Amino acid sequence: MRGFTQFLSRNKGFITFMLCMIMFRSALADWSVVPTGSMQPTIQIGDRIVVDKAAYDIRVPLTHISLLHLADPQRGDIVVLDSHAARERLVKRVIGIPGDEVAMRGNVLYVNGVAANYSPAAVKGIHDDQQDPARYAIERVGVMQHLIRLSLYRPSEARDFGPVSVPPGQYLLLGDNRDNSMDSRYFGFFPRNEIVGRSRYVALSLDPNNDYLPRKQRFAARLDGYGEAAATR
Repeated sequence: MRGFTQFLSRNKGFITFMLCMIMFRSALADWSVVPTGSMQPTIQIGDRIVVDKAAYDIRVPLTHISLLHLADPQRGDIVVLDSHAARERLVKRVIGIPGDEVAMRGNVLYVNGVAANYSPAAVKGIHDDQQDPARYAIERVGVMQHLIRLSLYRPSEARDFGPVSVPPGQYLLLGDNRDNSMDSRYFGFFPRNEIVGRSRYVALSLDPNNDYLPRKQRFAARLDGYGEAAATR
């Protein structure tokens, strides 16, 4: 017991620092590694994205218990959630908020009866699978606009769904890689309390196709160059 007390005394500064870091990362800000391409082209495989955990709530550290409600996710937000249905952490885009009616026909999105508008987009830095080439487009619904990826030869079986109405306290989330994303089309609506934060920036990025060397152009890059800010300029 004496040895343990001496250890605490000698290392109290380090221990305090580590506890503060754990609390900060749990309650305020963290980063999340993105190992899949479900949000391409907005988020690339190997990106480490910044997660603003205080965007919507101040929570009890290490829990999902909200101490202070600050805001709710908005249509177009990129959110990070601990999904019970998927049994893992997910990064997806908010497409439907409570009260919305959402449908998709042949990968054309409809929100509250309004069809999205699509225009071709050129995307740099994406290494597409040669067996699954894709086209890229800017998807616009109202002020929400962002890039999406559509497979040329392997369209998803879920390219048609709905219409569905988003119930209170629930959100409809989709991946920007519409033909390769496990999202609300498979798991249903996601509860508000599973959403732990919002992401708007890349912290850093390691390229798995280039020996995991850093992608310098992705450092501190803003996600959604075609987002709401671009729409209103």
